[in-house]
Amino acid sequence: MSVPVVGPSDVLEAAAVLDGISLRTPVESSRAVSALAGGPVHLKCENLQRAGSFKIRGAYVRMSRLTAEEKARGVVAASAGNHAQGVALAARLLGVDATVYMPHGAALPKIAATQQYGAHVVTAGTSVDEALVAAREHADRTGAVLIHPFDHPDVVAGQGTIALEILEQVPDVRTILVPIGGGGLAAGIVAALGDDHRDVQVIGVQAAGAAAYPGSLVAGRPVALETMGTMADGIAVGCPGEVPFAILAGRHVPVRTVSEEDLSRALLLVAERAKLLVEPSGAAGVAALLAGEPVQTPAVVVLSGGNIDPIVLLRVVRHGLASAGRYLQMRVTIDDKPGALAALLAELAATGGNVMHVGHTRTGIDLAIDEVEIGVQVETRGPDHCAQVLEHLRGAGYQVHEG
Repeated sequence: MSVPVVGPSDVLEAAAVLDGISLRTPVESSRAVSALAGGPVHLKCENLQRAGSFKIRGAYVRMSRLTAEEKARGVVAASAGNHAQGVALAARLLGVDATVYMPHGAALPKIAATQQYGAHVVTAGTSVDEALVAAREHADRTGAVLIHPFDHPDVVAGQGTIALEILEQVPDVRTILVPIGGGGLAAGIVAALGDDHRDVQVIGVQAAGAAAYPGSLVAGRPVALETMGTMADGIAVGCPGEVPFAILAGRHVPVRTVSEEDLSRALLLVAERAKLLVEPSGAAGVAALLAGEPVQTPAVVVLSGGNIDPIVLLRVVRHGLASAGRYLQMRVTIDDKPGALAALLAELAATGGNVMHVGHTRTGIDLAIDEVEIGVQVETRGPDHCAQVLEHLRGAGYQVHEG
């Protein structure tokens, strides 16, 4: 079966459909991110898009082209959250009933937002791929039209409208870094660039724990992962789509992977220095720069979404602080006697560390009967300060273990 081709004219037509629907999101420059690349880097703020991500673009284009009879049957989708909200909003704008299957464990704010846009939410499976199976079954059972999150030419063309804006906002762009899950966003951008902008390099970025593209590109076909795990639920897709894969493989688009530490540090950097709130998947492009990915500048990083669960945000920020050497967790053995803990805390205060949490362990095979282990979490000013805190405590005679 031949795979439909998406090109610049398709993206231009999609842009006309989206006129007055999707926002022309801003591009912000960032000195902190530019320093990572050694040249100008701009942030394309799709985290500020309607429904909090780029997904409204593809979902609306796909649904707007349904026939009246198809719209009457309703639509169904599967998503961890961003596509869910895009479909729900598009359905409301078009007057179409929508059902969205979301995996168990999907972020509660994303579920609530999807429902508030008017969609009916059903939980199924533990991943987007499993939720997609349930959505297909729903479509077969009810006649509802499946709005795939990435594997359809209309969806790819809609996502590609981001590239048209980038070319206008940063006309001398040389590199575009794009988060990849199923590949619809990156494929749309490649399709929009076409042959006229082959001097612009598109680089895809996947979470290492959910990286289906590298192996698939080697195999020359979409290959499903057996397992995956990442905090970046927006790009946690186990198998590339046929349509985006054909586009990305045809243009030999490189796909890099980033660690969870890179993602958390990137999220923290964007929040602190660019004053922008993004979800882990939205920070993937910045994570690649943090990991040392060489790029030609001027570069544009697509911040694909900002729909993050506050609980996840708290965990990621803590993880990011630890990865950046600004959050020190350690275990200290002290005598089990009055005043010993106060003395330890006084030593920590002398180092300038800010104690965030203290815990006690009074029994353990490594502890003497008159000893207690104190678990301490300390906010520091960076890696050098961490080393100073540890050196100070050990110099004061304490047994200290990191972690």
